[in-house]
Amino acid sequence: MLDKSPRPAVTVPNDLAAHWMPFTANRAFKKNPRLLAGAKDMHYITVDGRKIIDAAAGMWCCNAGHGRTQIAEAIGKQAAALDYAPPFQFGIPQAFELATRIADLAPAGLDHVFFCNSGSEAADTALKMALAYHQINGQGSRTRLIGRVRGYHGVGFGGTSVGGIVNNRKLFGTLLTGVDHIPATYDREKQAFTKGEPEYGAHFADELENLVNLHGANTIAAVIVEPMAGSTGVIPAPKGYLKRLREITQKHGILLIFDEVITGFGRLGYAFAAERYGVTPDLLTFAKGVTNGAAPMGGVLVRDTIHDAFMSGPEHMVEFTHGYTYSAHPIACAAGLATLDIYRDDKLFEHARAIEPKFADAVMTLKGLPNVLDIRTIGLTAGIDLASLPDAAGKRGYSAMEAAFHDNDLMLRIAGDTLALTPPLIINEDQVGEIVEKVGKVIKAVA
Repeated sequence: MLDKSPRPAVTVPNDLAAHWMPFTANRAFKKNPRLLAGAKDMHYITVDGRKIIDAAAGMWCCNAGHGRTQIAEAIGKQAAALDYAPPFQFGIPQAFELATRIADLAPAGLDHVFFCNSGSEAADTALKMALAYHQINGQGSRTRLIGRVRGYHGVGFGGTSVGGIVNNRKLFGTLLTGVDHIPATYDREKQAFTKGEPEYGAHFADELENLVNLHGANTIAAVIVEPMAGSTGVIPAPKGYLKRLREITQKHGILLIFDEVITGFGRLGYAFAAERYGVTPDLLTFAKGVTNGAAPMGGVLVRDTIHDAFMSGPEHMVEFTHGYTYSAHPIACAAGLATLDIYRDDKLFEHARAIEPKFADAVMTLKGLPNVLDIRTIGLTAGIDLASLPDAAGKRGYSAMEAAFHDNDLMLRIAGDTLALTPPLIINEDQVGEIVEKVGKVIKAVA
C-alpha cells in the first residue's frame, strides 16, 4: 500500500555543480535554475510552489498527464512483489502481457516486441536487427544504413550516425561508417503555415532511388525515418511521402524502420502513426509514452518474417545476441500495463483526434506575431519557427523558454529558435487557449 503521509518540504540544493545535465546549457541553467518539485494532470509544480502548465508532456512522454495514481499504485505494488528479474534466460508474466497488448495496438504483422529502456536503445536495437537479418538471409553485403537530414534517433552510436541533426553529430568523429542520408522533407517556401500533412513534398522520398543508384541496393540494409520529425522542430511527413518510401524500400529489398518514439501512443491521434498513414514498416521503435514517462522503457515492434528468420539453429542457442540488464524491467512493465489501461479507458487517442483541429486553429492564431516565420501542426503537436537573432542562432528560442517558465508559468520545448508545443493528450479546449495565449506573450517578450 502506498505511503499517504504528508511529504516534507522540498529541499533545494545550494550547490548545483556536481550534476552535469544532459542536453542542457549548464552554465546558463545554473545561473537561473528551472527546478521542479511535483506534477499533477496538466501542471508541474516548481520548488517555490508555482503551477506551470505543461505544453511539452514532460518530454513528449506524459501523454496521460501527470500524477496518475493508477500508474503509481501499479509501480508500488510491483516493486514490493518483484523488484527485479533477470531478462536473459528468465521471464516475468507482465513482460509477455505487455508485449501482447502493444502488438495488438500495432498494424497487423508487427506481432513481436523486443524490450529495451529508451528510444536511443530502441533505435540501435532496430538497426542491429536489420543488419543481423540480412546476414541470416545470406545477404551480408547489406550493411549500409540510411537516415534522413534533420532526423533524430537518439544518442547511441547507431542512432547518432543515422541521425541528421548536425549539432548532435559534429563532436563525435566519424561515428559509424557506411551511413548516408536522404533529404529532409521541409520546404518553407511551399509548406509554410500548414495544418496536418503538407500537400507538397512526397517526391522527397524519390531521393532514396538516387542512393540506391549510388551505392547499389544490395549494399543497403535499412532506411530509418520518423513519421514526424519531432526533435528538429516538428516536421510532418508530406502526403504520400511514407507510402512512396515504403514502395521504394520494398522494391529493393530494403527494410523500413519507423522511429515512433515520439509519435507512438496517441501523439498523432492513433496508437502509432503507421496507422494514421496506412503504412506498415518492417520495424517500429517506441518508448516515452509507453509508460507515460513514469519508468524508463523502450522497444521495437518486429515483423513476423524478420522475427521468424532468427528462430533457427539449435533451440538451446541464443538467437539474437543483444539485450540490456533492464530489458522488460518488472517496474517498467507494471507502469506500461497501467498506462495502456488509461489510454484505453479514457479514450485518449480518440480525444487527441477530436481536439486536433481546434488545437491547430488556436496555434495558427499566432501567425503574424513578431518574428514568426512558420507554424506547423500535426496531431497534438506544433512547431513555431522564430527568426534568429543576428549572429546568435538559438538565443531567441532559449530566451523564450526562460520567459515561458519564469514569467508566464508555461513549460515548452525548444529546438534552436523553434518553439515546440506537445501537450498531454488530456488537454481540454480551455487549456489549449491558455497555452496559446501564454505562447503569444512569450513571443512578444522576446521580439
